[in-house]
Amino acid sequence: MKRLRIGIVGVGKIARDEHIPAISASPYFELAACASTHGEAESVPNFPTLNAMLTGCPDLDAVAVCTPPQEHYEEARLALLHGKHVLLEKPPCMTTVQLDQLVLQARRSDRTLFQTWHAQHGTAVDAAQRWLRSREVRRAQATWKEDVRQCHSGQDWIWQLGGFGVFDAGINAISILTKIIPEAIYVKTADLFFPGNCDSPIAADVTFATDYGAEVKAAFDFRYTGVPTWEIEVETDDGMLNLTAHRNSLTINGKPEAVGTVVPEYASLYRRFAELIERHMSDVDKRPFQLVADLFLVGRRFLVEPVLATKKS
Repeated sequence: MKRLRIGIVGVGKIARDEHIPAISASPYFELAACASTHGEAESVPNFPTLNAMLTGCPDLDAVAVCTPPQEHYEEARLALLHGKHVLLEKPPCMTTVQLDQLVLQARRSDRTLFQTWHAQHGTAVDAAQRWLRSREVRRAQATWKEDVRQCHSGQDWIWQLGGFGVFDAGINAISILTKIIPEAIYVKTADLFFPGNCDSPIAADVTFATDYGAEVKAAFDFRYTGVPTWEIEVETDDGMLNLTAHRNSLTINGKPEAVGTVVPEYASLYRRFAELIERHMSDVDKRPFQLVADLFLVGRRFLVEPVLATKKS
């Protein structure tokens, strides 16, 4: 397969840490251009806006949208209207209807739309899904805690409307839960904790449930200090599964489980994107996004201490 020419819009932390290295190592893509208001990539043309990049590099095959979620809809739609395949970073958009509209536009443009959930591509996640497929889930617990000052330093967009707050990270856990738990889950209760100077939450305690009576609890917190904790435990009729996302490790009933050859998450994403383009298909899993939207709909809101050096939008 010929290597596809891809442009990145949004040269921020996620693009520098994950997308650019993954594209550089990919046999399927070559980085041909970037567009950003505050960053540049080496050895390729750089443009101030997506529109300028699309005009200046009309032979691009695809665009990876890596800007804050508040900008995703307009950028992804513009790329699709210009006939480009689109890889969309998580979280998808500001609203669920916007994502539906992008699906329709991809169909009209006959182009691939790939809404990515990088956490689903962990090798241990695939192994967990296979093990749980034939077992009855009795309860589960997700613990997703990290220091926002370390993981999102200087990213004030995360506290603004449409920035998702703690769910920018928590949606990773939710995407894993929707993949590995065989039954559908829905929101039962939620407590959301909002800093006094922010429009999105810094922490949340959530209970999901299945129609078969299993409760799935989740604790999300950006106020945590130390090494991030990204763990999921699932109790079944055949024992306990423990998934540690940041170590890509899996234990079953306390014993380490072989997960196979470990492939970096973003390498897997770009391999999947190339497969979708070759097959003239899109891949848009809306479930994690819908669950986060439901959390904002039904969650109780509590006021907590302001976030330092962050202004309310």
